[in-house]
Amino acid sequence: MWRVTAAGLDFVERHPGPLSASELDGLALVPINCNSEVVAQGSQGAADQAVALEIAASPDDRLDAALAELRDAAVAELLDTLGSVSPSHFESVVLDVLHRMGYGTNRSDLKRIGGVGDGGVDGVISLDRLGLEKVYVQAKRWQGAVGRPEIQAFYGALAGQHARKGVFITTSTYTTQATEFARSVDGIVLVDGGRLANLMIDCEVGVTLRRVYVPRLDSDYFDEDV
Repeated sequence: MWRVTAAGLDFVERHPGPLSASELDGLALVPINCNSEVVAQGSQGAADQAVALEIAASPDDRLDAALAELRDAAVAELLDTLGSVSPSHFESVVLDVLHRMGYGTNRSDLKRIGGVGDGGVDGVISLDRLGLEKVYVQAKRWQGAVGRPEIQAFYGALAGQHARKGVFITTSTYTTQATEFARSVDGIVLVDGGRLANLMIDCEVGVTLRRVYVPRLDSDYFDEDV
């Protein structure tokens, strides 16, 4: 699909009659996205340039860009959905993700213990069948950034459980002070909302993935010397 630019319309007004060969050679056709809205006069040149660059990109580049856009949309949708589930269900989602990542021999090795009197932890993972090594989990469905006091409280809860490993997971983000504190001690890993959503996609928790078949020429098939 082609659209006449503002410069083209001006040229038509100034040349109402048939064009000569030299005049035709001086014209340029600029392809634009047929699905785009009418671009404002002041931004027409920038829009045409952006579309021209998009067309110049290879099909693989455009496919990668489309997949990245779809993944970003899925991450945003996951975070929005996680923000509406109950705290107990969010804790179960977190344990499902950790199990899909390989923590615990069976799903029963990951238990939710959140609630009143939970001792500052929401879940526990037995890394071996005898339960000699455990990872404690704190899952917070928050809107604001998690600060240092919350991470310090979790660190204290781990000490109370005589635990050496803990994972703090939130739907939001962490302050700089919280991140620095986690780095200053051993055994604590912080997972923010963006990373959690990406892990859910990678582990297919609450997400279904579809295959995209990309045809490529099999040059070996046409190699007559083989």
